[in-house]
Amino acid sequence: MITGTIVNTLAVIAGSSIGLLVNLKLPEKITKTAFQAIGLFTIYFGISMALKTNELILVIFSLLIGSIIGEWIDLEKLLSNFSEQLKAKLKFKNEKFTEGFITSFLLFCMGSMTILGAIDEGINHNPDILLAKSTLDGFSSIALAASLGIGVMFSAIPLLIYQGTLTVLAAYFGHFFSSVMINEITATGGILLLGLGISILEIKKIKILNMIPSLIIIVFLVWIFV
Repeated sequence: MITGTIVNTLAVIAGSSIGLLVNLKLPEKITKTAFQAIGLFTIYFGISMALKTNELILVIFSLLIGSIIGEWIDLEKLLSNFSEQLKAKLKFKNEKFTEGFITSFLLFCMGSMTILGAIDEGINHNPDILLAKSTLDGFSSIALAASLGIGVMFSAIPLLIYQGTLTVLAAYFGHFFSSVMINEITATGGILLLGLGISILEIKKIKILNMIPSLIIIVFLVWIFV
């Protein structure tokens, strides 16, 4: 049932492995510029997704409510603590381990292909979208790992859990997700990616993880008001 997610996970691990080998041979200024290119692409991708909305007010309210919930729970701190414990347990010395872990997880999991792919595989048992996503994530993980180190490889763990869970939920509740709902989830995720791009470029640090509950809130708002 989660064939696409398993392949996606393996692609990230493989791409990260290549990126770590590349990192040993490239000057820091080159990897830094490559990382900035990823930041610019993330902003572009986020904008293109955000423009899919036809229910802007609902997206705004989902972001507000979701951010309040996420800040109250402090999801960023929870995931950061998990990353730091993992780093300590495995005795890694990479200073950017947590940054690579969190940034990669958000980049791999907030895109429209994650949502559409998980729903398609869950309902129709068709992993094609996630297989295409695997190719993109594999190449992205090369650049990310070359810039941020081994934390990128370990982002495959939450990717497997998050995307796999979406696929399983879609298998049982897929009929619940209308095209309108999918568009608004995509748009909300796009705004989160836009914020991630701003953080990657070090324009402003934004707590994107604490906004993730917005993706759940928008589902209920669309269900109630549309």
